[in-house]
Amino acid sequence: MHFSIPETEVRPGENGSTYVAYNIHVNGVLHCRVRYSQLLGLHEQLKKEYGSNVMPAFPPKKIFTLTPVEIEQRREQLEKYMQAVRQDPLLGASELFNHFLRKAQQETQQIPTEEVSLDVCLSNGQTLKVDILTSDQTEDVLEAVASKLDLPDDLVGYFSLFLVREGADGGLTFVRKLQEFELPYVSVTSLRSSDFQIVLRKSYWDTMYDSDVMDNRVGLNLLYAQTLSDIERGWILVNKDQHKQLKSLQEKGSKKEFIRLGQTLKYFGYIKFDPCVTDFPEKGCHVIVSAGNNELNFHVKLPNDLMKEGSFKVTRMRCWRVTSSQVPVANGNATPCSSAKCEVKLELAFEYLMSKDRLQWVTITSPQAIMMSICLQSMVDELMVKKAGGSIKKTLRKRHNGAIQRSDTQQAVKSPPLLDSPEASREQIVKLSTKLSSVSLRGISASNSANDISGNDFHGNYAFEGIGDDDL
Repeated sequence: MHFSIPETEVRPGENGSTYVAYNIHVNGVLHCRVRYSQLLGLHEQLKKEYGSNVMPAFPPKKIFTLTPVEIEQRREQLEKYMQAVRQDPLLGASELFNHFLRKAQQETQQIPTEEVSLDVCLSNGQTLKVDILTSDQTEDVLEAVASKLDLPDDLVGYFSLFLVREGADGGLTFVRKLQEFELPYVSVTSLRSSDFQIVLRKSYWDTMYDSDVMDNRVGLNLLYAQTLSDIERGWILVNKDQHKQLKSLQEKGSKKEFIRLGQTLKYFGYIKFDPCVTDFPEKGCHVIVSAGNNELNFHVKLPNDLMKEGSFKVTRMRCWRVTSSQVPVANGNATPCSSAKCEVKLELAFEYLMSKDRLQWVTITSPQAIMMSICLQSMVDELMVKKAGGSIKKTLRKRHNGAIQRSDTQQAVKSPPLLDSPEASREQIVKLSTKLSSVSLRGISASNSANDISGNDFHGNYAFEGIGDDDL
């Protein structure tokens, strides 16, 4: 998730007064409006709970009214503060921080706490109506869906809720996986469009976990519906003979056998993204990206109209980042954003180990760049759980006094999502550094662009740092 405060607003207060509101955006979309005093209160709470030594710098109070220049300086400082808190594995996952964002989201959208019915779509097109509160967080809604389906508690962690947009042709665009700091009802309602839906889908990548899910009747039906849907959408490639076999199994009602055959097909379990643009192997190439099987798969159309396919393994990505810039849109004229309507341009760039001694940056320009980044991070997390001898079954979140907590196993193996720079002292990187002695491993704290979402918003990859010679 990427936090920014791109703008401020002067809003009416009490008794005819005004105040400056700071608009917090998540993934380029307005999440909430907050006052400086509210963020100061959050800072004091976090400092009391976790200590001053772990807290990032917070902009100081001012005695006199701020000038426009000072307001802009404070905006930049608060943006860096919010990014630093979110990036910290301890602070960013804290219930204090997430509760603050949920409450601020609800207040900004002015949606009172009340009982509502929320539509959640299944892969087979069925719509499930769940009774929730508007103030229910993502985990609450997921549990309500599981209860409605009669999905056992020990399988809930295998599934997640995703925000998707349905196109005019019926195609689905994955926007993001719903997070712990948001209220699903508020998130989907605030978009004010029937094109957006909340979809239940499996949240893991390793097909070995399919067996756990298929041992349960409800889990089997959900996985079968997803496999069938992905085949019908063309996300999974099927030839004529395979199509006949699948049709026969479908008619017999042999769901397990249907899924087992599906597992052998190309792109099983992948998420397919909308067409976009990449600079690999040449700048300006059109590409269709799919995420799955611990890789990003590219279907690239070269300038000479030839098609080329290739894959980038997550274990060979040293790091990646998402950057954002404002692009003016006004009748095709390149007018400044200050005087024209602008749209956000998102890019995902990853540094890839092309060979034993050569790293290269690959960039994807796509509105779904953040969703791609989320996929990469979840692949890394899953690999690290497996590397530590754990299982995602052991990483289910537990409730304690209303707070979401991860098990000790997950806390021990989850890699921090954002790193300022690689730590040379870590043992895992020693072997790799020796192996790449001829490569200059650039520090990843410097920004490549003045328009980046964050100057040090890099995702360091522990799965890369832990690979051995056999993996190359």
